[in-house]
Amino acid sequence: MNIQTNTPVIEAVGLHKSYGTHAVLKGLDLHLGRGEVVALIGPSGSGKSTFIRCLNMLEQPTGGTIRFRQKEVGTGFLDKGQKVGIGTLRRHVGMVFQHFNLFPHKTVLENVTEGPIVVCKTPKKEARDHAMDLLAQVGLAEKAAAYPNHLSGGQKQRVAIARALAMQPEALLLDEVTSALDPELVGEVLAVIRRLAQEGMTMAIVTHEMAFAADVASRVLFLDQGVIAEQGSADEVILNPQNPRLQGFVSRFRA
Repeated sequence: MNIQTNTPVIEAVGLHKSYGTHAVLKGLDLHLGRGEVVALIGPSGSGKSTFIRCLNMLEQPTGGTIRFRQKEVGTGFLDKGQKVGIGTLRRHVGMVFQHFNLFPHKTVLENVTEGPIVVCKTPKKEARDHAMDLLAQVGLAEKAAAYPNHLSGGQKQRVAIARALAMQPEALLLDEVTSALDPELVGEVLAVIRRLAQEGMTMAIVTHEMAFAADVASRVLFLDQGVIAEQGSADEVILNPQNPRLQGFVSRFRA
């Protein structure tokens, strides 16, 4: 059961990101509550992927603040004073990318156990047992000994999700995780994410899958030209949009 609370896992306050004179993000705010699933939608170039990468400090914001567990995230890797280090943030906030980013020279099982063993110093047997359980949950236990080049795109993405979950994160950030997949493989990945949402995983999801966003998201943010142009429940944003730009965007996904 998905139990939401107002306690934020991650917050963005007045977030700006520029590349030279080009402003990509223009003062965005986000409060990602525990157990909440937030979908980020919008046209290409609206700043969605940049925003979600800033939440994990894979992109350094040029202004504003990221908070984790209600403490400001600093620019250093380690915790310092009252500021949370980037290493701590990434240890507890998992990221799943569009292009999988699996280690090609490691088996599926090794990909999933690498983080817990190297970063968390988890004993190898414990890490392997947990990894096998996660692979079973995403329907890939039989692929544990396979290498990524022997997997379909959908299978690679499910391994990537299992790898992120192996770190036992407090939240997951998913950046266009189905956009690189053949259409017939999208459903198997969305099914895994839908189950995580039902189990109460805190998630922020960049997606173009409108029906999926309407189904799983507790809140939807529509980004346009670097600002949050509209936000609200899935019914409000996707099914009954008020912003003219959002109306045009959503209409493209309707039959």
